Amino acid sequence: MTELERYTRERNQALECYVSALRNMAHYTIELEDNITSPHRRYLSALASEAAGGDAEVLSTTRASLRGLLRDYRDKAAQYLAGLRDELTRTAGALQEIMEAISQTEGDHEQEMRLALKKMRLIAALPEAAPVAGPVLGAASDIEQSLEQLRKQHQFTVTQFLTEIRMLHKRIDALEAAAAIDDLSKLLSRADLEDRVRSLAGGPFALLLIRASGIRQAEGVYSPEVAAELCGAFSKRLRNALPPETAIARWSDEGFAAILRSAKPEAMQVAKVLSEQLSGPYACLLNGKAVRPSVQVRMAVLEHDTGHPDRVLKHAGEFLT
Repeated sequence: MTELERYTRERNQALECYVSALRNMAHYTIELEDNITSPHRRYLSALASEAAGGDAEVLSTTRASLRGLLRDYRDKAAQYLAGLRDELTRTAGALQEIMEAISQTEGDHEQEMRLALKKMRLIAALPEAAPVAGPVLGAASDIEQSLEQLRKQHQFTVTQFLTEIRMLHKRIDALEAAAAIDDLSKLLSRADLEDRVRSLAGGPFALLLIRASGIRQAEGVYSPEVAAELCGAFSKRLRNALPPETAIARWSDEGFAAILRSAKPEAMQVAKVLSEQLSGPYACLLNGKAVRPSVQVRMAVLEHDTGHPDRVLKHAGEFLT
């Protein structure tokens, strides 16, 4: 009984820590836009309430749901950062244009004013202007002082803009670094891959073709959002399974292709391993709950023919569409 009590106490403490961690995640979620942050907090809070019951099966389910929620929020945060990066880039460009306009305007006006002052002093120096020479020269001096003050004010404004532009560029660099990991998972278009296949020369190459059945079904069974998440998870798993320099494209809704720097026999071995790694269920989210749509993979390998790339692409299209 003592051992059972100790086990029960430790289990309750572990459960309490897990539930507390879920609630803290919800409470301290970084604020983005309300339509992104609020649902995430709500789903985490609901997950904590479910886990608080202590049911073993429910706890096992929450593990996949939590992973899906965090992955989904990370992806949305990356999109949000990309939007901020674009906005900051546009703002920096606008400030640069304003600064250049101010500098140009300042130079033009200052030159015109100084020419006018020079004419006033020349006129005041004429013998016939002797009665009004004093007031004219005084006015010219006052105008020159005001002009100097305006010049200093413009220089101060330009300096402020330059400082702001430097700060924006630093922020842009930070956002680009934060989003760089997501750029690695982006796939080429079919047209881009076709261009690369046509431009291949020398050394062994093979075209790896992948049919990922299940993406369209996920859209019908669950939702378009689940299908998009499934496609993204599949793409990332495919990207991680191949060398970083591999050119990978999404050919069609369920078709993917990659250019491998190897001969056909080696590419066949890669295809065999990939078929096992890519097939199976994937954890996705539907209204904050984990769902596990499945993908079944069919693979084919085409040896690249330098003399007839269009023939290779034709066979690829027949397999992938």
